[in-house]
Amino acid sequence: MAKIAVYLGIAVLAILHHDPWFWDDPTLAFGFLPLGLAYHAAYTLAAAVLWYLAVRYAWPGELARFAESGGDAEDGGG
Repeated sequence: MAKIAVYLGIAVLAILHHDPWFWDDPTLAFGFLPLGLAYHAAYTLAAAVLWYLAVRYAWPGELARFAESGGDAEDGGG
C-alpha cells in the first residue's frame, strides 16, 4: 500500500509542478517572498519528503541486497 501511495504522490507532484496560477500574482509571502517562489519552495520540500518515502517504502529490495553484498557484478562490470 505504501508503494502505491508513493507512486500516487509522484503523479500528484508532476501535475502540481505546472503552476500557471501564480505566474502573474504580485502577492508577497511573509512580506518579502514572491508567492510563486514560496510555492516552489514548498514544492521542493514536498518533493524531498516524497523521495524519502520512496527510498524508505518503494525502493526495490534486490538493489539494497546488491549494495550490501559489496556490489560485485557477475558479468565483470563494465
